[in-house]
Amino acid sequence: MSQFTPQSLAQGRYTVGPVIGQGGMAEVHIGTDTRLGRQVAIKIMRPNLANDQVFLARFRKEARSVAQLNNPNIVSIYDTGEEEAEGPDGEKEKVPYIIMEYVKGQTLREIIRKNGALAPADAGQIIVGILNALEYSHRMGIIHRDIKPSNVMVSEQGVVKVMDFGIARALDDSATTMTQSQGVVGTAQYLSPEQAKGENIDMRSDLYSAGCVLYEMLTGRPPFTGDSPVAIAYQHVSQIAVPPSSIIPGLPKIWDSVVAKAMTKDRQNRYSTAAEFKRDVQAILSGQKASVEDYNPLSDLHSSALDPEKTMVAMPPSSAPPSSPAHAAYPSSDRDFSGGRAVAKKKHKGWISVLVICIVAACCGAGAWIYFATRPQYVTVPSIQDGMTEQEAEQSLSSIGLKFQAELDTSTNQPKGDVIKQDPASGQSVIKGSTVTVWFSAGPSTAQIPDVVGMSEQEAEQSLNVSGFSVGSVEVQNSPTIPKDKVTGTSPAAGTKISEGTKITLFISSGQTTVPSLAGKSEGEAQTILSQDGFNISIKQQSSSSVAQGMVISTSPQAGSAVAQGATITLNVSQGPQKVTVPSTLRGEALSIVRNALEALGLKVKLSPDNAQGDWTVENLQAPSGESLSTSGGSVNAGSTITVYCQSPSSSKTSSSPSQSKSPNSGSSSASASKTN
Repeated sequence: MSQFTPQSLAQGRYTVGPVIGQGGMAEVHIGTDTRLGRQVAIKIMRPNLANDQVFLARFRKEARSVAQLNNPNIVSIYDTGEEEAEGPDGEKEKVPYIIMEYVKGQTLREIIRKNGALAPADAGQIIVGILNALEYSHRMGIIHRDIKPSNVMVSEQGVVKVMDFGIARALDDSATTMTQSQGVVGTAQYLSPEQAKGENIDMRSDLYSAGCVLYEMLTGRPPFTGDSPVAIAYQHVSQIAVPPSSIIPGLPKIWDSVVAKAMTKDRQNRYSTAAEFKRDVQAILSGQKASVEDYNPLSDLHSSALDPEKTMVAMPPSSAPPSSPAHAAYPSSDRDFSGGRAVAKKKHKGWISVLVICIVAACCGAGAWIYFATRPQYVTVPSIQDGMTEQEAEQSLSSIGLKFQAELDTSTNQPKGDVIKQDPASGQSVIKGSTVTVWFSAGPSTAQIPDVVGMSEQEAEQSLNVSGFSVGSVEVQNSPTIPKDKVTGTSPAAGTKISEGTKITLFISSGQTTVPSLAGKSEGEAQTILSQDGFNISIKQQSSSSVAQGMVISTSPQAGSAVAQGATITLNVSQGPQKVTVPSTLRGEALSIVRNALEALGLKVKLSPDNAQGDWTVENLQAPSGESLSTSGGSVNAGSTITVYCQSPSSSKTSSSPSQSKSPNSGSSSASASKTN
């Protein structure tokens, strides 16, 4: 970390770690967003740009516009800002920075350097990812202008991510990029002709650069090379690249057509959109016919393309394009007219020349025969694809005279038996009899999820990382006992054995807890549950005709409410139905008086006989249980129905018992028992 690099950014929100990448104008560090607890990539610009107001204004504008891009094939920009740092002279300088998505993987530049030419299927999948990103960014009005392998990431899961969208307008890679002072922005080896000539560019310029990247993936080298950026740019304007199939034997020629279409000098004849380019690649990958099946790259190279006035590359005044090949001078006449001896001398020399030519031809023929008889035979390495067993891979290689060697790769989380890589790579030309090493996955390593309950989020993430896992998402949940901001658990749970590299969900305590549902539980059972959850308890007795005595009717606050940990919960416990006392003085009273008295107590009245009227006399009162209430009264449940036995004023003074009054042989529908009874 240089003396200009701060330890943290944005008032401590981002911690700055070691450098993971460098460019001419910036360094990329791995860092941590302490607020969200995730790893990020931090691009910190060099302090010498801090005083360039034009650069800063363009940088801010581009960062804002690119931050709006949201596409799975584009590295996201999360934040941007400026941080004060102390320069070598002790003065404070503003250092611009960008907070980006951290992608764990390799750049396409690293992949090509390590493996050489890629298999056409792999190259096709990667270019489709790049074109997905360009299709989206072009639709959003942003031209990348610096598509190159070092700006393309391939994650460990195989996802293609394009970096530095729009930043090329504010930053120039001084190591490999033609600068604004030269009239061009972009990397020379992937520069479109219009960029090289300093003309206005559009989205088709990005497609030309994408074609150059596809060319390099298919062949292992860029389409044009030279001693300087200007020399390379001149070739982009005036020359046609060698077809990829001429470099890689066995490569289907349809790829020549796709590359030639994308790298057409005249942008009017180039792919017009990223979607059109992508459709052709996808058609080839799926075995269908592409629109460029019969495309001829020579048809687009107009004679004017080689006119020096029309192909001049934008360059500094001191530079000049490479000179055109000089025309050979005509030889001067050397005939001798001095006489016959000169003619004879010439004839003698002619026979000697013929003899020498014959001897040389014979030697060449013999040498050629020896060379062709003893020269090594070359074959093209086939692609060992996923799904092949070791036996199938060995058969595929031995069928063309290559030896097979299998190795286990224990550093991957891919399923056991998957093909990880091969060396030499598919498409390369090797001597027959060479050995091809194929690495097969040994299967994902498993590990046990550690118990991180009670830890802080950062502590838990570190513990999971040490065990081979990473945090996938963080969710907040209520907990009765875990303090606020501490881990309450994980998903999958602690102790589970799963594949290393799995993303784990962390649950963090909100500092609140949820009131449990206790309705229908006994008072003792409810108190035990509340005590275990750390609640304080209050008991309140309530009458209930529907809930048995001693059982919980409800809680306050009600079940499901979020409350502070240790809050007081009131248990509303049933004491059974409410009792009502029936007076013992109602016998012998008028029906209207008795009826009013019972209804005032909340009781219901049933008459016997049912045609009794208000001036009738009450002879007996009967509770729902059948108990007589006429003598001493009694308690009944509120809302109960009381049967009232009456006799009319015209009845005899002797009355029967309630049971007799209901007898059909009593001769009367009213009570017949005397009051004196």
